[in-house]
Amino acid sequence: MDADGRERDLAALAAAIAACRLCRDTPAKAGNPLPHEPRPVAVLSESARILIAGQAPGLRVHESGLPFNDASGDRLRSWMGVTREDFYDPRKFAIVPMGFCFPGYDAHGSDLPPRRECAPLWRSRAMAAMPQVELVLAIGQYAQSWHLGAAKAASMTETVRDWRRHLHRNAGPAVLPLPHPSWRNTAWLKRNPWFEEEVLPELRKRVKTLAG
Repeated sequence: MDADGRERDLAALAAAIAACRLCRDTPAKAGNPLPHEPRPVAVLSESARILIAGQAPGLRVHESGLPFNDASGDRLRSWMGVTREDFYDPRKFAIVPMGFCFPGYDAHGSDLPPRRECAPLWRSRAMAAMPQVELVLAIGQYAQSWHLGAAKAASMTETVRDWRRHLHRNAGPAVLPLPHPSWRNTAWLKRNPWFEEEVLPELRKRVKTLAG
């Protein structure tokens, strides 16, 4: 397919994602409908070689429509060594979470998991539309489960600790598993200093090479 055709197909897919109301109108079996108007948030790209695969938008992202527009995004950009301007440049980064819409809160005030309807419908189509992606930053257990499959360890810590094997796998784009950059993981970062000592330098090197 020529460049113009790819651009048209990607634009059509982005428009279809933006119009999706599946989680509200036809929720997964035994699931509750999304309790608010959906606002799918995703950045597709025909040129970005890095895909940021998060979990699902939080409330602030839902309100602004801008992915990682919060303190977690600030920490992620610091990990990557990029500015906000570069981070939001779709020529450099595609941003496609496992769930496109803010899922709401649980009884304890924490974000619910990504909606179950989203990934089965959209994820394979989004990945197929961006064959140029060379590196997937798999943030959190849901993205790691989808992108690593059986290679994912029982715990997020062990999955991230095994980052070298995932990064150098032979099939498909390289996958670098990361913990979620939420403030809730600050204690995890303190308990696991190897992440900042070993993983972040490699992350920044790859980002500089593929998006610099």
